[in-house]
Amino acid sequence: MLKKYQLPSFLLGEVSQEVYERWLRRKAQAHVKRDRRRGNETAIGEAYRSAIHSAVVESGGRDAYTGEKLDWSLISQYNNDDSQENGRHYKRGFALLPTVDHVVDGTGPADFKICGWRTNDSKNDLEMPEFLALCQAVLEHHGYVVMKRG
Repeated sequence: MLKKYQLPSFLLGEVSQEVYERWLRRKAQAHVKRDRRRGNETAIGEAYRSAIHSAVVESGGRDAYTGEKLDWSLISQYNNDDSQENGRHYKRGFALLPTVDHVVDGTGPADFKICGWRTNDSKNDLEMPEFLALCQAVLEHHGYVVMKRG
């Protein structure tokens, strides 16, 4: 019997159906809560689960911005206590953790992309050379030629 949010084929052997569904519910719930605080009274779990699942399927398992292959084995593994204790060294191990990124500001219909945690949070935790390297990867993935100054 097929599940409503069937595990995409590229995740077979990476995560179980149960782990994926738990992750999907938790991500949708977190985004609904945040978007309702932003004034989006139409934010509902089912629409968000559907939109996030569609974004996962569309991603093919890759970061929507850089094209990097995401590490789906990391979902639901992040530990806030370990992160606080070990800081950026801990967080670097989760650079390719799949995260859910709003396409717009969250005040309208659910619309998401899947990207790595580093991509989604890079401005806060990466040093400038690392951030510039990430930006270069994004630009190259979208067909821009990056000329280095010098």
